[in-house]
Amino acid sequence: MNSGEFFEFSIAHDRKYSLDHLWLQLLDDKEEEMTVKIGISEFIRAEYGDIVRVVLTKPEDDSEFQIEIDDSDDDDEDDTPRKNPNSGDELDVDDILMTIRTVDEMLLINAPFPCKIVELNGDVEDNPDLVNEEAYGDGWCVMIRPHEWDEDMFLNEQEYIEYLNEL
Repeated sequence: MNSGEFFEFSIAHDRKYSLDHLWLQLLDDKEEEMTVKIGISEFIRAEYGDIVRVVLTKPEDDSEFQIEIDDSDDDDEDDTPRKNPNSGDELDVDDILMTIRTVDEMLLINAPFPCKIVELNGDVEDNPDLVNEEAYGDGWCVMIRPHEWDEDMFLNEQEYIEYLNEL
């Protein structure tokens, strides 16, 4: 982006924001079913230029690294987990949630809290313009189920605007 260019961006009012410019929208706040939709604030595009690629963490990526469980006792009850519960779709705060590539930068964004991935929006990987043009709509990135959720850890619209003004 050249220095003379100014890009207006908006901030959705019905979301919370992280300091690394993720927006979080609580979809279901019942304890067991709590789901949070996560996307990228338009500030990323304003600050770093158009987003040209979005890579979301894939739950199945580490399947080849899973430890094989001995299945020789197949008559055991079938309620034993087949998958290591800490692999794949489980993320901690030091795990990468997504990689954003703009024309000049590559941003690695970690999970905002320990969580389980419920759904990925593959459309943003196929068409990163969704994130550029509909950041708060069809440009969402992931839906997760938080293991720890504290709304006060995140900024509301006004606090986020104040935070951006300090940058």
